[in-house]
Amino acid sequence: MKSQRYLLQIISCCILFSFLGLSPFAEAKPKKNLTVIKVSYIPALYWALPFFIATDQDWWYELGLKPEFKTYPGGVPLINGASSNAWDVGGTGSLVSVVGSSKFGIKTIGITNDESQANTIVASKNAAVAFRSNPDWIKGKTILLTNLSTGEFTVSSCLKHYGLSISDVNIKLGTQGEIMNSITSGTAEFGGLWAPNIYTLEERSNTQVICSAKDSGATVLGALIVRDDYAKENPENVAKFLAIYLRAWNWMHAHPSEALEMMRKFYELGGVTVGDQFLVREFNTRPTYNLDKQLTLMDRSKSGTSQMDLWFREYSEFLKAKKAVEAAPSPSDFITDKYMKMVKADKKLVDFVNNTK
Repeated sequence: MKSQRYLLQIISCCILFSFLGLSPFAEAKPKKNLTVIKVSYIPALYWALPFFIATDQDWWYELGLKPEFKTYPGGVPLINGASSNAWDVGGTGSLVSVVGSSKFGIKTIGITNDESQANTIVASKNAAVAFRSNPDWIKGKTILLTNLSTGEFTVSSCLKHYGLSISDVNIKLGTQGEIMNSITSGTAEFGGLWAPNIYTLEERSNTQVICSAKDSGATVLGALIVRDDYAKENPENVAKFLAIYLRAWNWMHAHPSEALEMMRKFYELGGVTVGDQFLVREFNTRPTYNLDKQLTLMDRSKSGTSQMDLWFREYSEFLKAKKAVEAAPSPSDFITDKYMKMVKADKKLVDFVNNTK
């Protein structure tokens, strides 16, 4: 595959690039007469894999774009990067995308994937046994969380599912890495973690998932986002970005073996190494949406409210309740299907999206 030509050159410096906020495959194939588009993402996450595959397959260049990748350790710093125009488009968690709309006017233009089963509460083996025997046992215990994250939303939803609330436990904030280290070392019993971190922890220690967002009945999505000023000035580029992203998912579903190998490489570049059984679990438990399904989920024509609006309204209300935003942003103010519709209206882009070769 094309990635072999540059994989060995970048593997030795990918950790340094991550510290610098750069992507190890950002400048893989420089070409002339291309329009630069700055793409933000978080390394070694399933929803970011399409960017790696699109670069490997030269799809950016087919549509006249030159991606410049900007990586971040988490959603909050990624969103904050919008204040300095550090990126144009990208992906992030649904909760922080709502915060981004409130702070910087960021627009949500699509769904990366359904990660309801990949956002969880994990527990040490003994704590998991005690919790399953009596969920009230968790009262007064400490749960480690990443602030303003889908993990935090999941913990709240799971506690509610068991008749509990955030006020019943002690919350301690930390990054995903800090949470993993605390649980591995035995200094913490519970943590809000998402994939692939839950797989890494499962391999390192006897931790168990005691509840996922899916178990609690909640839906957790990832968001495709764009800076509003960039979108207004460059709508065609935003549509091309979406077309590239959607084609990558279509290609992966058509070529599962190759996609699995690409996923392994992408995760390793981000410092994550897990067994193939966990990579397969990523594919099997994280639904993605093609162009038509995206448009269906964003359609407001029948009632004025889309299914996507309903999901994101929950996130807005959650953030308002924890005073992360002054007022709950209305999904209709920051979710737009304009650019998905631009893809659908352009036969060349539709053919591009549906090309799985």
